[in-house]
Amino acid sequence: MTNKENFLKGFIKENSLFVMMLGLCPALATTRSIEAAIGMGLLITFVLVCSNTLISALRKVIADEVRIPAYIVIIATFVTIVRILTETFLPELSASLGVFIPLIAVNCIIFGRAEAFASKNKIVPSLIDGLSVGLGTLIALVAVGFFRELIGTGAISYGRYFPLGVEGALRIIPSDYAMSVFVMAPGAFLILGVLIAVFVKIQDRKGETK
Repeated sequence: MTNKENFLKGFIKENSLFVMMLGLCPALATTRSIEAAIGMGLLITFVLVCSNTLISALRKVIADEVRIPAYIVIIATFVTIVRILTETFLPELSASLGVFIPLIAVNCIIFGRAEAFASKNKIVPSLIDGLSVGLGTLIALVAVGFFRELIGTGAISYGRYFPLGVEGALRIIPSDYAMSVFVMAPGAFLILGVLIAVFVKIQDRKGETK
């Protein structure tokens, strides 16, 4: 596999959310707005890249008997770093994501890449793999967050969790037509299900064309 193929796989072929269906819990819980979805996606990407790189670097040192505990320590260390940084510099985002930041430490996306790829490959491919899967997850979370916020509130907010210098909301749908159920758990299931179905349909059509 070339570096280009390795990088592109996480966006479509091995998309963690729409294809592998991993990490559904944070996807449903942290996508009430685009900003929150971006925040969670960036944190997952950071932990994926760092943990993949370090696990790959230590793959010949870590004994098979202790590899899972070793992975836990490595991943938990990077999660602790992002939690502290988020609490310090992005307190609003930290409060919004809440317990789902420390729960990144047990996210099956992170463990899946550590076991399936980083533990078997060199540092650069493992870094690229983490970046690919992380960005693919970020895009998937943003897609879910976009439709949930748009349909649920009728507007797309900005500047609430990230210091953009201005805070507001872009009104797209009149508030009278917004359906608040989509910013709640049932709406999250509906949006995610529809997006997965559309994604799979597109992939099937590409396969038929080939």
